[in-house]
Amino acid sequence: MTEEESEKNYRSGLPGILGVIDTFISKVEAVILALGVLLMATNTVANVIARFVFGDSIFFSGEINRILIIMITFAGIGYAARHGRHIRMSAIYDALPVGGRKVLMITIAFFTSLAMFFLCYYSIVYILDLQSKGRVLPALGFPIWTIYVWVPLGFLITGIQYLLTAIKNLVSRDVYLSTGVVDGYKDTEKEV
Repeated sequence: MTEEESEKNYRSGLPGILGVIDTFISKVEAVILALGVLLMATNTVANVIARFVFGDSIFFSGEINRILIIMITFAGIGYAARHGRHIRMSAIYDALPVGGRKVLMITIAFFTSLAMFFLCYYSIVYILDLQSKGRVLPALGFPIWTIYVWVPLGFLITGIQYLLTAIKNLVSRDVYLSTGVVDGYKDTEKEV
């Protein structure tokens, strides 16, 4: 099974209700990311065509892309955590024996989870502040705070994902980078 097929058929490695929640969130993220990228591409192409054919851009195109970039970014952080695609600086981690890597991965996952929940809280505070000011997007007329709803949602989902990763590492023998990705390197180079 290729990497792309395994992402399409993602099934959580977590037991019971945690696995069901993890799988459901994964499906929702995949739909959000796919729709977001397709809508952004469509909007951008339509704007380019309008500019060159009709001589005038679509006046709300930039705001739509801004909304979609925020949505894709914050849906994508949970996706990256779920598939073990987050950035790692692993020199010390790689030098440790398996037991040390497991302890370090649990610590990293719990700490990252707490950081995501902290950022979730402060992004909610920020949104409430924006809401109290009553500002709106100039072209679309939407309240500005509505486009940032994706931020705390993305931090919440990512925090949950890292918490589930810590739990997975606590209950399993192997070391996991995420609930479904076992630690290890793939040899991707081919000899010519």
